[in-house]
Amino acid sequence: MNSLTIDVLTIFPEMFESFLKFGILKRAVENGLIHIRLINIRDSASDRHGTVDDTPYGGGAGMVMKADVLAASLKTVECFRHGTQVPVICLTPQGRRFDQRKANQLSMAGEFILICGRYRAIDERFVEKYVTEELSIGDYVLSGGEVAAMTVIDAVTRLVPGVMQDFESGMEDSFQDGLLDCSWYTRPEVFENLKVPEVLLSGNHALIKKWRQEESLKNTKIKRPDLLENIKENH
Repeated sequence: MNSLTIDVLTIFPEMFESFLKFGILKRAVENGLIHIRLINIRDSASDRHGTVDDTPYGGGAGMVMKADVLAASLKTVECFRHGTQVPVICLTPQGRRFDQRKANQLSMAGEFILICGRYRAIDERFVEKYVTEELSIGDYVLSGGEVAAMTVIDAVTRLVPGVMQDFESGMEDSFQDGLLDCSWYTRPEVFENLKVPEVLLSGNHALIKKWRQEESLKNTKIKRPDLLENIKENH
């Protein structure tokens, strides 16, 4: 069974330690389906203070991550040392929106590298020379790319065959077909005077499938009508 390797460049590798110790991710790592390699960018700094940032040319508030330190850190990644071409992804609000389609693509990549930026920005020369793609998890600004990297890792990992015990469940998630998921119910049959829809108790699997498809479309119309516009544009 194929595995996926994700190399993460960060100045805070400790942030990922508890993240990797629970649930699906923990099992995926233990079963050798996912390999997460954390690279501390500070280890590649040239001074004894581990300096990774400096003031911006031209003035302005904030600090900028140094291109030379980032490049040196990137070159410590095993695949890079061997000349293997893999996606090098920078997590930034300026990137294209990360979505389920991209998660599917990355789950089949074999290996990719995530760059967790910090401070005001990353020196654009590093981006131009080494980054193959910029991704954003939303139109807002975080303190750094670590939380965004965790989001990408979590979304991608669950799509790797063998990671989820019920792989079909992942394939039926919201956004896999461009729509939101249908509504779901479990015991008790009646909760605070609200009953489970009768169709789900019918045992008629064809009817249930049809209801779920209609419910998926209804949920999308009500909660995310913009997704329907995207589907129309893509067709």
